Amino acid sequence: MPAMSALASSRRSDGVPAVVRETEFDFSAADFERVRQLIYRRAGISLHAGKQAMVYSRLARRLRELGHGSLGSYLQWLEQARGAAAEQEWQEFINCLTTNLTSFFREEHHFELLAGELAARGRRGWRLWCNAASTGEEPYSLAMTVVEALGPNANVHILCSDIDTRVLATAERGVYAATARGLTPERLRRHFLRGNGANSGSIRIKPELAALVEFRQHNLMDERWSLGEPFDIVFCRNVMIYFDAATQRRVLERMHGAMRPGGLLFAGHSENFTASKDLFRLRGKTLYERV
Repeated sequence: MPAMSALASSRRSDGVPAVVRETEFDFSAADFERVRQLIYRRAGISLHAGKQAMVYSRLARRLRELGHGSLGSYLQWLEQARGAAAEQEWQEFINCLTTNLTSFFREEHHFELLAGELAARGRRGWRLWCNAASTGEEPYSLAMTVVEALGPNANVHILCSDIDTRVLATAERGVYAATARGLTPERLRRHFLRGNGANSGSIRIKPELAALVEFRQHNLMDERWSLGEPFDIVFCRNVMIYFDAATQRRVLERMHGAMRPGGLLFAGHSENFTASKDLFRLRGKTLYERV
């Protein structure tokens, strides 16, 4: 198989980047626009015009696995196929194009605020939703915070969802490198089991902590959300940055309906929901309260 050449981009007369390259697979500017439309319809993700190289590199891996000769033939098959195999491939398409950047206790001030809220409101049945679970570091950070604030017998359920099924499989395993960022020596000792022998250098979430967490595949673009009882706390961090304004508003409206009045919404450091003051009021640094 010939080596893939580097992608270069130029700009068409109408201002839309045209993809110009010598590559392993044919990939036209029209193909890129088609990908943008499909991922927007399926996942609400708004890919900006500078993502051609990222799209090509991620989908090229999938084409090799399936034996397609071009992006165009793959996209045509994807749009025309029906049945379980087609739905599975749509999921793989989404998996290829989602971005998963996470670590334990990322944006640590949020977990400090959460611990304070949990302790102040006392022991009762809590429902938390982490809706960008990725590979599990954020959900388990939530579980550690809960146990540290309320004790090991806290009555808490943490629903953790993501659109990407591959990262959820990693999250459910709960196995990480012992050098994972964001973990103090105390938390490593208290909340993890250390691997030995062939598993030396790895750590696994302790079963009692994992028992607080439920993982579920969920697409925020689904017409209906079947998530159970309303949530007291929602972590939706660094998700809305991939949506346009209309999609953000639609998701916030549904999220509002899935939360208790007075519930707390934690957002990412670059996200701002003040345009939806009828739904959420600002409580602190990227912290909102459901009205």
